Amino acid sequence: MAEETAPQGTPPAPAAAAAPAAVEAAPQEAKLKVRKPKQRSCDEKDAKGKLCGGHLKRWYDYPKDVEARIGKDAEIYRCEFCKTLYKPDPKQLPHSYTLRY
Repeated sequence: MAEETAPQGTPPAPAAAAAPAAVEAAPQEAKLKVRKPKQRSCDEKDAKGKLCGGHLKRWYDYPKDVEARIGKDAEIYRCEFCKTLYKPDPKQLPHSYTLRY
């Protein structure tokens, strides 16, 4: 079995030339929801209807575009998986600047 070789001085053809270039999608803006009383996990559903269930974690150092949407020094929570943003429940006491024993 003879192997075909390119003539000397010619660069080898790229193997992935036929594959389309990856197109970067614009970043999706995160959904903003209000937490239910005592809610600790995400209740967002995906396209198939499956519940996310990720933990809601307090987000302290959010970017400027989120700050413009929500407000400065806001108490905000973010799902660890789907990155959905949650405002605190207005019926509960805020966790910021309070001591609880």
